[in-house]
Amino acid sequence: MNVRRSAAALAAIAVVGAAAAPAVAASPSPSPSVAKPSGLFGSGDPTYDGVWRQSLALLAQHTVGVEPAAKAVDWLTGQQCANGAFAAFRADPAKACDAKVMVDTNSTAAAVQALAALGGHDAQTGKAVTWLKSVQNKDGGWGYTPGGASDANSTSVVVGALTAVGEKPDTVRKDGKSPSDALLKLALPCADGGAFAFQPDKAGKLAANADATAAAVLGTLGEGLVAGPAAKTAAPACSDGARTPAQAAANGAAYLAQAVKKDGHLVSALPGATDQPDYGNTADAVVALAAQGGADQARQPLAWLEKNAAGWARQSGPAAYAQLIFAAHATGTDPRRFGGQDLVAQLTATGPAPQTKATAQEDTGKKDKKDDGSPFGVWWFVGVCLVAGIGIGFLVSGRRKGPQL
Repeated sequence: MNVRRSAAALAAIAVVGAAAAPAVAASPSPSPSVAKPSGLFGSGDPTYDGVWRQSLALLAQHTVGVEPAAKAVDWLTGQQCANGAFAAFRADPAKACDAKVMVDTNSTAAAVQALAALGGHDAQTGKAVTWLKSVQNKDGGWGYTPGGASDANSTSVVVGALTAVGEKPDTVRKDGKSPSDALLKLALPCADGGAFAFQPDKAGKLAANADATAAAVLGTLGEGLVAGPAAKTAAPACSDGARTPAQAAANGAAYLAQAVKKDGHLVSALPGATDQPDYGNTADAVVALAAQGGADQARQPLAWLEKNAAGWARQSGPAAYAQLIFAAHATGTDPRRFGGQDLVAQLTATGPAPQTKATAQEDTGKKDKKDDGSPFGVWWFVGVCLVAGIGIGFLVSGRRKGPQL
């Protein structure tokens, strides 16, 4: 999903306002304007995508059985505001969030998915989900920021968060409307390929958007950023018959399948620039195609990524490696042998060293010392962590792609 994920995406949204811009394939390398926290993945400026890329990196490590570094997880939990929401990045997490802190649904929902997968963070995910429910729109969906018009990407990433904590997304309603209701309003008929729009334009018209379609296929299926292949393989086919989430997902998958049929990848273009491959959205499309119709439906774009995505991932950083790992997972492909690349090792190299079995056991032992009568029990340990966090102490729709090395 890509409404969220990079400085490039945020810049695009700032320019076009409520209308979504197509995914941007690349953006200039940002110059770090803040000191990079030691627990954070990537070396690029985290101002616009810190929480997003951290969440994807942690979720990807968990997906491949890697135990993330404790300080990487602590950095993410330390970004949460008291009301449960997350901003793209808070340079000083010791300072309470105020009205100037721009919290958003995408960062919050991505953090929920990561922390729920890791386990042991029910307090944080519970507060975050409560906040997400509080900013649901009357049409059943979510915008990037509270009060913003619902869009396909934001609604879908929140659906993934709800699923991650064990909730049934369509029971989460506002004025009787569910997330599926919001997504179905953004679904185009088969005459337009069966795609999803990001959101209506100022005239209320819908335009096919591959980025939004990849996100919405997962959203209508009730899936999150990490999804496995459908149990039954079926080529996606568009139908204007029953207007159900399942059929909308099939329609969207049919659109994606057609979009990648010629060259094996999706295309994006900067204004005034020629079309160019969109690696991030192609990775998202692989996940969507596999989740809807089985791994075989995603073989062509997967093969293209295996052959061509290495350079993009090196330039773009942890979130890009995570997206490729999600694509590998969705198709049953070994991410350690992805087109000759070890995605797991490459992702790990962008952040703090993961825990070994010994360090994980040591951390567990420390936690188990609470209530043992010692003055150095768990609360002392937590206090030390908080002080350390004070000492060292994402984005929006593109969900990916700006260089975050």
